[in-house]
Amino acid sequence: MAMPGTADRDAVSPATAPPAEQHKHDGDRDIVEAERAQSPELLKSGQNYDKMDKELAQYVAEGRIEISEEENTRLRRLIDRRVLVVMIATYFLQTIDKGTMSFASIMGIREDAKLVGQDYQWLTTCIYITILIVEYPQNFIIARVPIAKYLSFSIMAWGAVLACTAACKNFTGLVTVRTLLGLFESVCQPAFVVLSAMWYKREEQAARVTYWYMMNGAQQMVGGLLAYCFSLITTGPLKSWQWLFLAYGIISVFFGAFVGWWMPDSPMRAKCFSEADKRLMVERVRANQTGIQNRKFKKEQVWEGLTDPQAWGYALIQLCTTLPTSGLGSFQGIIISGFGFTVLQTQLLAMVLGAYIIIVLLSSSWLVKKTNQNLLVMLGFVIPSFIGTICLMTVPLNNLSQKVGLLICYYITLSFWSAQTLALSMVSRNIAGQTKKSVVVALNFIIWSTGNAIGPQVFLTWDGPRYFIAFATHLGCYCLLVIVIVGLRFYLVHMNKKRDALAAAGVAEAKDENMVHAFEDLTDKENPNFRYVY
Repeated sequence: MAMPGTADRDAVSPATAPPAEQHKHDGDRDIVEAERAQSPELLKSGQNYDKMDKELAQYVAEGRIEISEEENTRLRRLIDRRVLVVMIATYFLQTIDKGTMSFASIMGIREDAKLVGQDYQWLTTCIYITILIVEYPQNFIIARVPIAKYLSFSIMAWGAVLACTAACKNFTGLVTVRTLLGLFESVCQPAFVVLSAMWYKREEQAARVTYWYMMNGAQQMVGGLLAYCFSLITTGPLKSWQWLFLAYGIISVFFGAFVGWWMPDSPMRAKCFSEADKRLMVERVRANQTGIQNRKFKKEQVWEGLTDPQAWGYALIQLCTTLPTSGLGSFQGIIISGFGFTVLQTQLLAMVLGAYIIIVLLSSSWLVKKTNQNLLVMLGFVIPSFIGTICLMTVPLNNLSQKVGLLICYYITLSFWSAQTLALSMVSRNIAGQTKKSVVVALNFIIWSTGNAIGPQVFLTWDGPRYFIAFATHLGCYCLLVIVIVGLRFYLVHMNKKRDALAAAGVAEAKDENMVHAFEDLTDKENPNFRYVY
């Protein structure tokens, strides 16, 4: 077993990889060869460098390297400074950019752009229709280009589009820039799922996804405060909502340029790290068994991704959570002001909602870390959503105490958001094979965008300000969410039991502590040594 200090010596090229089965007796060799004929992708005692990405193979050690906890912590901190910081800041910018329309809705944009009927709803829906269309092409590109550079370009592009929103005077102009915004922002979340699997160990990924995803809450807090400040602008050549879009757009352009300079594309291309550290960063994610990169397209993995029940389970979780969040996010200002609060009070009350979202996401991540029960934690956080929604539909709005009570119910309704975050982290941890991962991530965000596109449309203008039809639809989503979570848990537990049975029966490939096939771009189904988190 090699130690960390020997990482450079352990990294071998395909030409120097040892031949498989060289120590087996002649009597065993016939059995092994017969098994190999049945499952040629798996039954090898050594790593097959020909199946690895050529760039990655240069950094993969011949045998598993034990990395001390101190060294692991040091490496993780290096990665956090270069990767996690960028993901958090980028997602914060994206959420605050999207949130501008909600804040602008009560700052005069509907009147200035002469929006009528469902026009305002379509300004959110068009973003997600665009994402639905471009999601798979974007995931195909993400898997084959320098990911940090592509993310940098996308951030600068959406910043420019956002700034142009300030010049729009009617529905046509707004729907055009919002459609382009969806095109460029569609890169962000899929890229983060790939980056999480590329840089972080399995047990680290749920927390990292939570850190960048909780920027939805931070956006509510900071966005509410900034929107309050912009609302105070009452004179000058531009309206307050125009200054809002222009300022956020310019900041995004400059930040996008910074991302291209600061963030490495992969551990192998990270010029900011030493060669020894780069090898150890590759080695530390061996146990994930989900690989780092492989640019070869494998059509069999496409089919597996489309027919895998867990892929559809994650996608349905996205549908059941994004449909409510999209509508609640787009209409938060209208809903809160509908409880009888002024514009400035509404902007400030959005900050409390942001704090609650952060508490929900951090506490759910902490519970997962303590219990290792992702899906049961999801179920627990759906319960407050049922309670809050039922109260919003039944409690009358007659006095101040009822207004405050309904506001609190609106806050706790968003507890289900933890399911959306944890499901994304499970995609990065449970899906192996780079082509399969790109398909499953694309499927996830196609359904995610479908939910986001439908969400604002269930808030019918004539049904305001209480929107009973919308909240009844949300209750249906929560019921389906419970069914999907329970079904997904039964399926993943069953799959792990089957693999444990193989290991107990003496199948070496189902109990390989050295994880020699971890970087060979095998899917989670092709690799019997893979175990699912649930």
